[in-house]
Amino acid sequence: MKILVIPDVQAKPSDDFTFLSWIGQYIVAKKPDVIVCIGDFADMESLCTYDVGTKGFEGRRYTKDIGAAQEAMMTLMLPIETYNDRQAASKHALYKPRKIMLLGNHENRIDKAVNRDPKLEGLISTDDLAYDAWGWEVHPFLEVVIIEEVAFSHYFTSGVKGSAITTAQALLTKKHMSCIAGHQQGKQIATARRADGRLLTGIIAGSCYEHDESYMDIQSNQVWKGLIVLHEVENGSFDELFVSLKYLGRKYG
Repeated sequence: MKILVIPDVQAKPSDDFTFLSWIGQYIVAKKPDVIVCIGDFADMESLCTYDVGTKGFEGRRYTKDIGAAQEAMMTLMLPIETYNDRQAASKHALYKPRKIMLLGNHENRIDKAVNRDPKLEGLISTDDLAYDAWGWEVHPFLEVVIIEEVAFSHYFTSGVKGSAITTAQALLTKKHMSCIAGHQQGKQIATARRADGRLLTGIIAGSCYEHDESYMDIQSNQVWKGLIVLHEVENGSFDELFVSLKYLGRKYG
């Protein structure tokens, strides 16, 4: 089995989504069996409570955030749709991978907004993102999906307060199985072995975008950005390949 993991895209209205077309073309070329969006595909900056009242918050609108997420998804999926149109026209098999969307804390801003102001119930919802319209299996924030004994979640929690586990090594120590998480910019990887010799791997990779984050300084924004391909996935073991956006830009840009 081959699984392609797309870390946090955090699509904003101001973003150029060309890089998602590169990812779509790479998916068509490599044809993974499963595609996992690890969460925070949408940014939903209009619902961010941390910078309300600041200059940077001016002009943010919910409808713009939803429109940006939908445009980003269309850009990602268009190469796959185009490929399948050609396949159908030539009466060849279509490419239909399993597509898993794990909602992140940024998408969860929608549910939190409704919880803070019940008048919004029925007016806004994560359904507005329309991920399922593109065939994604949508899973709630922090739900864990397990494929071939590899656990996937936007992030994994520890302790009674449910704090996010922030190191790849701690994923293995606390969860005792191979785990893939997003949420945290850059990339981390740690490995361990079971008593029977089987390899376990923990990966945290939470940046698949080209923009700089305004809340991070010039040094902190210099992080790895890209996607992950898990090859030969079986019983919790796999061979990982990190594919940078810089590489995809050189190949497809």
